[in-house]
Parts: sequence; C-alpha cells; structure tokens
Amino acid sequence: MGSKWKAVTAGAAGAVLSFGLAELIHGLYAGVPSVFVALSQRVIELTPGGFATRAIETLGQADIPVLISTMVIGALVVAGLLAILSLRSPIAALAGVVVLAAIAVAAAFTEPLVAPVPTVVVIVGCLAAGVAAAEFLLRSSGLRATAAAPVGDGTPPPPTMDVRSREAHAAGGIAVPRRNFLLLSGGAAVMGLAAAGVGRALSGGGGQVASAPVKLPQGSGGAAGVTHRTLPPPPAAASIEVKGMPPLITPTEDFYLIDTALTAPRLDANTWKLSVGGAVQNPFEISYNDLLSMSTRESDITLSCVSNEVGGGLVSNGRWTGVLLSDVLKEAGVSPGDVGRGSPAEQLVGRSADGWTSGFKTELALDGREALVAFGLNGNELPPNHGYPVRLVVPGLYGYVSATKWLTELELTDWDFDAYWIQRTWTKEGPVKTQSRIDTVKDDDQLERGTVPIGGVAWAPHRGISRVEVSTDDGETWNEARLAAQLDEDTWRHYVYDWDANSAGEYTLQVRATDGEGETQTAEVTPPHPSGATGYHTVKATVA
Repeated sequence: MGSKWKAVTAGAAGAVLSFGLAELIHGLYAGVPSVFVALSQRVIELTPGGFATRAIETLGQADIPVLISTMVIGALVVAGLLAILSLRSPIAALAGVVVLAAIAVAAAFTEPLVAPVPTVVVIVGCLAAGVAAAEFLLRSSGLRATAAAPVGDGTPPPPTMDVRSREAHAAGGIAVPRRNFLLLSGGAAVMGLAAAGVGRALSGGGGQVASAPVKLPQGSGGAAGVTHRTLPPPPAAASIEVKGMPPLITPTEDFYLIDTALTAPRLDANTWKLSVGGAVQNPFEISYNDLLSMSTRESDITLSCVSNEVGGGLVSNGRWTGVLLSDVLKEAGVSPGDVGRGSPAEQLVGRSADGWTSGFKTELALDGREALVAFGLNGNELPPNHGYPVRLVVPGLYGYVSATKWLTELELTDWDFDAYWIQRTWTKEGPVKTQSRIDTVKDDDQLERGTVPIGGVAWAPHRGISRVEVSTDDGETWNEARLAAQLDEDTWRHYVYDWDANSAGEYTLQVRATDGEGETQTAEVTPPHPSGATGYHTVKATVA
C-alpha cells in the first residue's frame, strides 16, 4: 500500500470515528444535533432551486439516499486529503480541521432546539478524537517522521534493516506491518460505525413511526361552546373488498412519507408554542394544551404529494384530529373580508421548527373546507416523522404548499412571499389534480380467463369523485366502474370494474376519473414538475 493510500485510510478512519462519536452523543442528548444530518440538511437548503428540481425529476425518491451517499464519500475524501496534507504541513492540515469545525458548528446551530455550549464542546471534542486517531494511524504506518536522537558525534543513527517492525525514515516510532495497519484502521472505523448505530437507535433513527402509537390526550371540553367531534367507523359501503385494493383508511405505518427533513425534529409538546401573526388584528401564541382545549374534530382527508407519478404511491387517506384552521384564524381576528386578492393577508404561510415554509391563499382556510391544525392521525398522536406535535392538513392542496409539519408559526402576508418549493420553481397555488390508480392488477401480471376485478382508488380532494371508467383496450372504449360510497368529498374513493377476460392475449388497461364538478381527468401525459403529473394510469397484462 502506497504512502498516500495509507494516509487516506488513516484520515478516513479518523473521520468515521469522529462522526460516530458525535452521533452517539446526539442519541444520548437531544440538545446536541446530529452533525452529519445538520450538514446534509444545509446542503439541501442551499442547493439552487433549478438544480434541486432537476435532481428530484431525475432521481425521484432516490434523491435523499444519493445525497447522503455523496456526503459520506465527500467527507471521507476531505479527511483523506487533510491526512495527506498533514505529512507535508501539519499546521495547514490543522487549519483545515478548524475550518471543518467552524462549518459543523454553523450547520448545527441552524437546527431547532440546539444547546449551543454542549454542541460546540461535542463537535470540537469529537473532531479532536478523530484527529488523534488519524495521527496514531499515521505514526503506526511509519509515515509520520519524528526527530531522531543524535549519536555521540551528533549524527543521526543509521537506519535499521528490520523493515517489518520499523521504517528507515521513522526512527521515532514503530511502523506496524500493512496487515496490522489495516486492522487498526478498520478497528477505528468499526468503533465509529458502532457508535453511530447506537446513536441512531437512541435518537429514533428517523423512523417513520414511534415504536408504539400514543393515544391522543383528551381535551378539557368543559368550556362553554367547546365540542369534540369524533367520527363513527367508516361504513361498510365505503369499501370494496377485492384482493389488492388498498384499505379505505391508510394505516399509520403505511402512510406515505416525503419531506425535506432528513430526521424529524424532536419537539416537546409541553413546551411547544404556535405563533399566529403577520397581517392579523390579534397576534397571539397558543400552547399544546390550549389547542386541545378548543373545539376539535376528526376529519377523513386524503393527502397526496405533487411529485407523485401517475399510478404512484405518494398518496394516502387518513383520519386526522385537530382544530379547524378557521377557528385559529378567528382567534387572530381574521375574517373572509380581510384576505382577498391584493390584501396584506392574502397568503397564509406555515413555518416549521426546522425553518421549512409553505404558503397558500388564506381564503382556502375560510371557505368551509375542514383545513386542520392537526395533532392526531388515526386516533393517535402524530408520529414524529408526520409532524409531532402539530402540523397543517389542508384538503384539496398538494403538501408542498400546505402540509407544514412540526408547525411553529402561522403568518398572514401578501402574495409576493415565495415559500420553500416555490423558490425551487414549482407552481405557487398547488391544487390537487383529479387522479385514479389501478391497484388490483399490476404491470406484466399473468391473468387467468374469467372475471377479473379491475379496481383501485380515485381522488379529487374537496371536489369528490362522481365517476370512474376503465378501458381494457388502450382507451378505445370505456366501461363505467362500480363505486363504493363516498366516505367524504375530501377522501379517495374505491372503485371496481368486473372485466370478462375470456380471450387470451395481451391487454392494455387504463383508468380515468371524473370529479364531483363534472371535470374528467386529462389524458395528456405530463411529469410531476411543476404542478403535478397528469395522464391515465396504464397497466399491461396478459390473459393466458
């Protein structure tokens, strides 16, 4: 192994150990953020909008794994280069480590609920541990030369020929054989990885749901006029029981998950506050218990992501619990007459604990739809990655303009403000487009002759679904499907068409839906960017 590769190995092992120790301490104490996550999060935020959009279009849901892999490789490369530099100029290499420490501290300080002093101490200490490990490996490899003690006449001692245990140019330290050097480096890296794994486990690791669902706390309900509306179980008529059909209410553990946060902020409901301000008459703050003491309700609402491909799975239907957003705005003195076009309160901006923003027309919170300041999903508290303790849920709008998780602020402002994804070239208003999906038959399925149920879900939140049609001949003819009862106009609707598949051959199946206003989804195929995908979901299958 050449000297440069030994140096790179030593530096990379030190970096792994450094990050692992930092991750372990993060798991033990939430006030110290995950340094690696904080750095990755800042990269996401600082990526130019056009580039971020192209990356999402190209990589889809692989964008975050690719980012993390790139960050890991980049960190190891930088550590290796600093180790090589240290062989020529230790002071310059140390200056590079100081720069890295400053960048890490700056990134960590942008995380919510950061404890400043412990964070600085941990970052400096973990980097020092990583540097010490790299230095030990460099000396063990024989690459770090030390001053040799002169012999009686002032000349250095002659080099030894025992090159298996001592390098000729490393008179001040033992150089282990290559195999042992690799074992030492691997040991340091394994220690770092083990520490990181324990830290991730202790911190929850960004899992989608908590280990056990937590039942919702009960509101006081004692104040005059305060009500807590719960819904009965969905009627049997609202579901169609066919193999492959998704459940009417998506289980929490299966609810789609997509956002810009690499890990969920760990917020405490006991100290959480929601600030309501901007162009309002009565700005105020409300606590979690105050929110629960208001009139609450359960609402069945389908959410979908603007980046969902036609036929994709980034859509789910949940039973949400919360306070009407209109009631919260009423407390702030906001009325429908205050929020018209061109007014200083035309846009309602939601801000997350991690700084993410969304924005939509304020009038949509006041038009009668059950937009919620939500604190529950499917009868339990929100899981951490779905916005605990409180988030926004607005039927009829894609999540990128409305679904602020870890909600900490509502601000009414004018239409000129551009929220997070609008700055990244997605359209500003974000109404959910009418869509439908085939679930009971998959691409390349081999079907037996006879009756084949072609079924799935269709959705047009806040407009409802009035009709679904299925084609088995690539759109030449259309057949009306049987619809389940509409659970709510804000939810998806089950459908099924019983196809008499009596002739062998290859078939192209398609589905289209018509919303409650009589508008049929378009056949025009467009990608998700910039306003949501369109087209008919198409499945190719063979009847044997």
